[in-house]
Amino acid sequence: MADWKFFLKDTIRKQVDFSKTAQSRGLAPPPLEKPCPEDARKIDLPGSRHWDTVRPVAVTNAIACRQSHRSATKGSLRLSELSFLLWATQGVRKKQGAYHALRTVPSAGCRHSFETYIAAFSVERLEKGIYRYLPLSHQLTPVRTDDELERKVAAMALGQAFAAKSAATFIWTTIPERMEWRYGAASCKVIALDAGHVCQNLYLACEAIGCGTCAIAAYDQEYSDALLGIDGDGEFTIYMAPVSKL
Repeated sequence: MADWKFFLKDTIRKQVDFSKTAQSRGLAPPPLEKPCPEDARKIDLPGSRHWDTVRPVAVTNAIACRQSHRSATKGSLRLSELSFLLWATQGVRKKQGAYHALRTVPSAGCRHSFETYIAAFSVERLEKGIYRYLPLSHQLTPVRTDDELERKVAAMALGQAFAAKSAATFIWTTIPERMEWRYGAASCKVIALDAGHVCQNLYLACEAIGCGTCAIAAYDQEYSDALLGIDGDGEFTIYMAPVSKL
């Protein structure tokens, strides 16, 4: 049996010793959202009343039509469409106190360990670059601009060129401490499960705006983390998905 199968079986069978978690020791949970510097620029995203190009789609049709798309057109995304996709994948429906929030996707123990980054290639009103989503305020904050962004995102995806030919590529990172606070050593299992929830929402939401996506789990871990400016330990890349007009 391959080493990863032993690891997976051990992880699935592992029982959480709740007496040793940070939660059981009375420690406060980590922040719901990665903090921003006080002087960080923030870009307001259009609210739902401005999502005029989002068409109603029956859930049966969205599921039936869902498929992976690796080819892209030259069409740009409206900022309102990107706003909708961000809300659909990590949007906050209701904040419950300082440490809990109900979102548009399920998460083990309502822990929501992910941060969402956008590599924007062709999004109206956005300069080409990498941005981070701020779900609590429904805003973007710039991470970096880069004239060679296409080349670098393709390299991030181990040479999969379609990852950099999109209008925008979603890149999800995880901050494992958020999940470990409750689940300890079993956190790796539920973080992986949660990633699937998020990306499936992206697939289905794309059906409402005439876009396609394709989940990518093959990426250069160290290169990806460096491109996003994260440490690769307390926060690291876990998944990515380019979004293009069809």
